[in-house]
Amino acid sequence: MPIDDVLTLDRKIRACLFDMDGLLINTEDIYTATLNEILAHHGKGPLTWDVKIHLQGLPGPVAAEKVIKTYDLPLTWEEYERLNVEVQSNKWGDCAFLPGALELIKHLKSKNIPIALCTSSGKYKFENKTKHLQHGFELFDAVVTGDDKRIPEGRGKPFPDIWQVGLKQLNEADGTDIKPEDCLVFEDGIPGVKAGLAFGAYVIWVPHPGAVEYLGDTVQLLNGNGEILKSLEDLEKSKYGL
Repeated sequence: MPIDDVLTLDRKIRACLFDMDGLLINTEDIYTATLNEILAHHGKGPLTWDVKIHLQGLPGPVAAEKVIKTYDLPLTWEEYERLNVEVQSNKWGDCAFLPGALELIKHLKSKNIPIALCTSSGKYKFENKTKHLQHGFELFDAVVTGDDKRIPEGRGKPFPDIWQVGLKQLNEADGTDIKPEDCLVFEDGIPGVKAGLAFGAYVIWVPHPGAVEYLGDTVQLLNGNGEILKSLEDLEKSKYGL
């Protein structure tokens, strides 16, 4: 499907749920740079998008195991994660909102549309990535991180649990009964898109430019329940009643 194709929508949107990494902030590029440092230290790499596309949106331990296996690294996933945190900790100050992200968050807030952040990043990483960006992240009505105890072990994306927890938190906070089919899920990675579809929402898919040629059959995956955008700036808000 051409990336600028627009699908029609016949449902009223009452809430919006967002991924974070690579969708709202530029952490996918930071992840690539830091992982390449680790791989180079072991005489491996560089990381390419045909590999990276299978890492996006996965819980940390799952992504770590995939990297270790793909590049035959002499590390356990725990060792890899410690090294990853050490290298990444020097980069989180470079996190910045991607085009259209902050503007969309502020717009939805001004329209009193409930918004939830549902990120596979654990709480520690989330806080370190966003502590200098609170003028945007403090606007979310609910924040769910990948290590939230309400998400059963092994049920990270592409399972829908994180979106279910986010919507439950929105409903409990506002005394509402919003259904998954009343929601937009915003994602950049394939696991998150699959999770959003399994959740029952309409998915706005904003892939990294480097990932586009590796997305596969997007028409089959979305099955009429989403659209692909080049940027959040391209979202036609009026089309969704936003």
